[in-house]
Amino acid sequence: MPSFDIVSKPDMPSLNNAIDGVQREINTRYDFKGSQSQVEISENLITIIADDELKRKQVEELLNTHVTRQKVDAKFLSFGKIEPSSGNTIRQFVEVNAGVSKENAQKIVKFIKTLKNKLQVQIQGDELRVSGKKRDELQSTISYLKEKFDYLALQYINFRN
Repeated sequence: MPSFDIVSKPDMPSLNNAIDGVQREINTRYDFKGSQSQVEISENLITIIADDELKRKQVEELLNTHVTRQKVDAKFLSFGKIEPSSGNTIRQFVEVNAGVSKENAQKIVKFIKTLKNKLQVQIQGDELRVSGKKRDELQSTISYLKEKFDYLALQYINFRN
């Protein structure tokens, strides 16, 4: 029976390369000379430290640019609130979203059921498996999901016959 998986997994090595590129650019740019601005990553959390709001905004733009250059979807990043930090700086945490959340998985299942196709959807942890009898139904479902959930960073993998 044909099936495919819906997952949301960022390419972590490319993301680490993007963070390294941002830090390199911060170290070489003239407008960051003498500033304490930096970007660090630890597992699924990126920390932005900047002197003021203007520099933090510039670092955020650099991060989005470098992530996009590395062909990682910027939708994986969710920027948290800005908080004061030690040394008269500000800090912002950026979470790297991996996996389809339970709420989004339920939305996707509900949407697939409204399509009235004869498809079965199973939630398997942080991914979904969609299976059905016809390949064409699965392919059309993928295109509908891409349109409907364009705000999520989803990948459609393991398409099997």
